[in-house]
Amino acid sequence: MASGAAAVLEHRLRTGAIISPADERVAGFESIRGGHPIPDDGSERGGRRALDLAASLRDRETLLVLLSGGASALMAVPADGITLADKQRTTAQLLRAGADIYALNTIRKHLSAIKGGWLADRAAGRVRTYVISDVVGDDVSVIASGPTVLDASTFDDARRLVDRFGGAGAFPAPVVERLDRGVRGEVRDTPKPVTGSLAQPPIDVIGSRRNAMAGAAARAASLGYEVLRIDDAIVGDAREAAVSHVRAVLARAADVRRPACVVSSGETTVRVTGTGRGGRNQEFALAAAEPLAHAGGDAVLASVGTDGVDGPTDAAGAMADATTLERARRANLHAAHFLNDNNSYAFFDALGDLVRTGPTGTNVGDLQVILLA
Repeated sequence: MASGAAAVLEHRLRTGAIISPADERVAGFESIRGGHPIPDDGSERGGRRALDLAASLRDRETLLVLLSGGASALMAVPADGITLADKQRTTAQLLRAGADIYALNTIRKHLSAIKGGWLADRAAGRVRTYVISDVVGDDVSVIASGPTVLDASTFDDARRLVDRFGGAGAFPAPVVERLDRGVRGEVRDTPKPVTGSLAQPPIDVIGSRRNAMAGAAARAASLGYEVLRIDDAIVGDAREAAVSHVRAVLARAADVRRPACVVSSGETTVRVTGTGRGGRNQEFALAAAEPLAHAGGDAVLASVGTDGVDGPTDAAGAMADATTLERARRANLHAAHFLNDNNSYAFFDALGDLVRTGPTGTNVGDLQVILLA
């Protein structure tokens, strides 16, 4: 996105910053490395630089904001009374408890000085935002926690979510204290679309999970597959969604010409109760191994994060097929044990079935592909 902006704007671009997991070099932009999925010191540097850029707008200048999935962690500025460590612990707790992106970002907004419309609030001039969405439904108030979007969520919403995902005792005391003060009206809430002094700055979604599905479908068709697209988003707990998804696909594809390719996308969640490593795509693939084993015929599934990173691992996701469980038994790997320990990474690593792409430079959620012969 930065390269595209530089190519279009040329000499009109005065300055800018790229905040990403890698060291990205584009002329005219400062490069800042941030942490993902847990924010780090680089995330805070990046967030503060973004606020400085917004405040530095000159007469007739526009703040151009180019957002992609993952920016909630990559660009972080703790609110008054909150430390980066508080935000790190809060994010980790919510991820362990299986919070979806809507819940996660509602709380993030109310612990932040940049999310939930605060970046636009800081801007000294016009703001224009283009977004690549990793959120099911493409809700711009949720993508990257909506730094330029006037926010309808409240401190009350955030405080109820704390109770839902572990309770006050599971979160840092300053976090709970800030939310409680916000509920009492002692802290200003995020800028609101009705009562705020700002008009909503222009914002456009320029990419989403449907683009990834279209690309996968076109590639499969070019290879001779009969393609079936499932447009309904794959959501919910990864291990439950995987089983129901495989069964639904097998039923829907029963009369489809072989070889067939079934393409879907979405974003599931994982409730961490074990001590292993993995991500939602790896857990999805591991849970899918059981119904695939009973599918009859040849069937293979891959579930991957389009950013090339699945959870705190070096894999984008994993593959499972009709032989996965049998191969695991021969290797003395008990799939149920690995699933219960949230240790899908070790399971697929031992089988050689992890998908490693490296960071792709974009994020439009997760993609699932099932091939049927």
